[in-house]
Amino acid sequence: MPAVSKGDGMRGLAVFISDIRNCKSKEAEIKRINKELANIRSKFKGDKALDGYSKKKYVCKLLFIFLLGHDIDFGHMEAVNLLSSNKYTEKQIGYLFISVLVNSNSELIRLINNAIKNDLASRNPTFMCLALHCIANVGSREMGEAFAADIPRILVAGDSMDSVKQSAALCLLRLYKASPDLVPMGEWTARVVHLLNDQHMGVVTAAVSLITCLCKKNPDDFKTCISLAVSRLSRIVSSASTDLQDYTYYFVPAPWLSVKLLRLLQCYPPPEDAAVKGRLVECLETVLNKAQEPPKSKKVQHSNAKNAILFETISLIIHYDSEPNLLVRACNQLGQFLQHRETNLRYLALESMCTLASSEFSHEAVKTHIDTVINALKTERDVSVRQRAADLLYAMCDRSNAKQIVSEMLRYLETADYAIREEIVLKVAILAEKYAVDYSWYVDTILNLIRIAGDYVSEEVWYRVLQIVTNRDDVQGYAAKTVFEALQAPACHENMVKVGGYILGEFGNLIAGDPRSSPPVQFSLLHSKFHLCSVATRALLLSTYIKFINLFPETKATIQGVLRAGSQLRNADVELQQRAVEYLTLSSVASTDVLATVLEEMPPFPERESSILAKLKRKKGPGAGSALDDGRRDPSSHDINGGVEPTPSTVSTPSPSADLLGLRAAPPPAAPPAPLGAGNLLVDVFSDGPAAQPSLGPTPEEAFLSELEPPAPESPMALLADPAPAADPGPEDIGPPIPEADELLNKFVCRNNGVLFENQLLQIGVKSEFRQNLGRMYLFYGNKTSVQFQNFSPTVVHPGDLQTQLAVQTKRVASQVDGGAQVQQVLNIECLRDFLTPPLLSVRFRYGGAPQSLTLKLPVTINKFFQPTEMAAQDFFQRWKQLSLPQQEAQKIFKANHPMDAEVTKAKLLGFGSALLDNVDPNPENFVGAGIIQTKALQVGCLLRLEPNAQAQMYRLTLRTSKEPVSRHLCELLAQQF
Repeated sequence: MPAVSKGDGMRGLAVFISDIRNCKSKEAEIKRINKELANIRSKFKGDKALDGYSKKKYVCKLLFIFLLGHDIDFGHMEAVNLLSSNKYTEKQIGYLFISVLVNSNSELIRLINNAIKNDLASRNPTFMCLALHCIANVGSREMGEAFAADIPRILVAGDSMDSVKQSAALCLLRLYKASPDLVPMGEWTARVVHLLNDQHMGVVTAAVSLITCLCKKNPDDFKTCISLAVSRLSRIVSSASTDLQDYTYYFVPAPWLSVKLLRLLQCYPPPEDAAVKGRLVECLETVLNKAQEPPKSKKVQHSNAKNAILFETISLIIHYDSEPNLLVRACNQLGQFLQHRETNLRYLALESMCTLASSEFSHEAVKTHIDTVINALKTERDVSVRQRAADLLYAMCDRSNAKQIVSEMLRYLETADYAIREEIVLKVAILAEKYAVDYSWYVDTILNLIRIAGDYVSEEVWYRVLQIVTNRDDVQGYAAKTVFEALQAPACHENMVKVGGYILGEFGNLIAGDPRSSPPVQFSLLHSKFHLCSVATRALLLSTYIKFINLFPETKATIQGVLRAGSQLRNADVELQQRAVEYLTLSSVASTDVLATVLEEMPPFPERESSILAKLKRKKGPGAGSALDDGRRDPSSHDINGGVEPTPSTVSTPSPSADLLGLRAAPPPAAPPAPLGAGNLLVDVFSDGPAAQPSLGPTPEEAFLSELEPPAPESPMALLADPAPAADPGPEDIGPPIPEADELLNKFVCRNNGVLFENQLLQIGVKSEFRQNLGRMYLFYGNKTSVQFQNFSPTVVHPGDLQTQLAVQTKRVASQVDGGAQVQQVLNIECLRDFLTPPLLSVRFRYGGAPQSLTLKLPVTINKFFQPTEMAAQDFFQRWKQLSLPQQEAQKIFKANHPMDAEVTKAKLLGFGSALLDNVDPNPENFVGAGIIQTKALQVGCLLRLEPNAQAQMYRLTLRTSKEPVSRHLCELLAQQF
């Protein structure tokens, strides 16, 4: 950049600024400014032509006056004239004035564009940079249309200076963000990727920012950047702080560029090239290793730069979710930050661990920090850190620690900040429902929740507990007893009165035998709260009273007296008055039989998505679904029966056709509306009539299949009008599976959720859960483009004899998928008998008028129906000897394809479905497992033994089952995971 000569000091400007600063009042400042504006106006309008220096000085004064907050309505033309000057300082002031004061709709834009065009064509690097900066600062659409085609040419030109390339990249980025449609994709896109290899680090940094933005809309055009980004990242990470002296920040080489490269790699799935992937893994491991090294400086700038790279590295590891060893290491590294003295680090560590908790590989590692997280919830001073700690407890919760986490969150709720109390309430309610094995614990938890934070318990929460109590016969008596005791407290929240009124009105007869909770006592207790409640609660209590007349005839006279009271019959509220009149008439006129029919017990509620979870998602905002329902479900977790929100009504019509999971294609003929418990729901999922299989029994251990982000609630009648099963095309009607179908399938052998397929147009995600011989799978189809998919048709195909081995019910999806939108398809699966080949998923649609099709292997393998079985060492060896026939055993010795880590191996075996048996094998390094393959026709027992040899980097896997094909197939499936 040319040096500023001594004569460019603009003494007049300095004097004016000094005068302004010396003004004693606002009036004096305005007076001085007005005087100067009059002087400048007269100079511009005078007959004498001004030289470049004078124009520059006066334009600078106008710019200063504008920055003080005063309007400037002249001088724009003089600033435009400065653009034609050959002096750098004059041209610079002209561009500065235009960038700040000229509106994008100004009439001078054409003149400005001509001056910019001349400077871009001048090949003077200084003038070119000034012009590019002006385009970026103004960023109007007219400028974009004028220069969008020229800037890419300048960017990739071989003779462009480094400073020009840098400015061109950032200018193009600004135009693309303002008007993406103006930037043409063409030959330059392939060449701009090679700027990642440029010798000038500033050019590389600007190019990475540009490519990161462009590849989000056009990923295939920039796919070659992956290998170049990995190569550049590798050189930076492996370099010493002295190798990049100009770009080393407090002993950290190029931290900003490293972070940008890591973010660029997060725009793509893991590299397909093994060499590139290996090099990237080495980079990530190096960053994690450097984080363990002692700091080279005690200054905060050093730790900030180092930690910025570390956290972005962990984000990339989480994004890939394919390297168990790295995921566990990342979790351990974050665990060290949980007790760091720096608040920001603790916050970021908690936030990242929330995402890590959703990975099957790192979930167990996250759980080891539960005590530290609970301590943070109790002791942190910053409310935002406490909120992140609550989020992490919610994410790491599973069946093994649910009671501890819910207990701690309830304890924290008593002193929690008012801003987050409602969110804590919702999370406690969701966790209590999701992981409740003991239904009495669930009822206690919700009532305790109402007692502690009644003002923050929304209707969705107490509606939900009523649904569950209504749907569970075995908890109704306990709920009535517990809520009766809770109502005896002197200070009782109104929500507790609502719950108590509903439950006692429905199930008060179950505790009426105890003199301490006799019908008159129940009525007196409820009526003592009546005058303290709102109109809505009083209306509910009136409905409870009329229910009492049906349940306890001895209370009829007392209740009729309450209904006859003038305060009820002449109540100012129409709802209360109408209820009192109608209930009084009903109790006086109707016979006992009619009364019993009208006031019968509420039927079970149809099952739908928990409204509590839906409310929490709305509260967290868009994009929070993955955080709230992370897709990693504990196979042993149980949701509790629930349904649509009950309303305090006295009359209800049972719905015989209502299926709790909404899966039947037709109502069962002549089936009475019996309450469905958690036990018999599983066997009734696919039935077309009355239960054709024996009940599994309503034991907590056999609770029903939990839902995974189900679709929006639908009425049973809507489902009946649109039967789910569709005619499958034969295998001959679809193309062969894509080449990488087997590799994609293998990713899901030990996991139930993730991205099944992704290209530049379409992303297919999977969430699934299996229980005994039944499963439910959700397929998420995401349109990654801005163009609508037409004739979108995903179909499940059964090759060969699979139709007789596996039953798959599918639900239709919309035939049009808007750009950027996502649709989901529900698959209900039943294993009829053992099978070896998975079903195929054929996806067809039209994109931009061109037909598109692909065929994948659906991630449904025989091990998905594995039920873990615990057994003692003696029982194991006895069963092992019984399965001693040669055809019952399959064995494979193979070399390890991944680092041999005991925790990762354990996680994969548990994900495979077997129970891991401790203290069975004499060699503690070996893994022993047992389980049963559940099919409708038969059960196949399975025992496995995995012997790792760390020295030789080899495994020996032995599987014994009662069926030869199953042994071989399971052995092949499991061996591919190591």
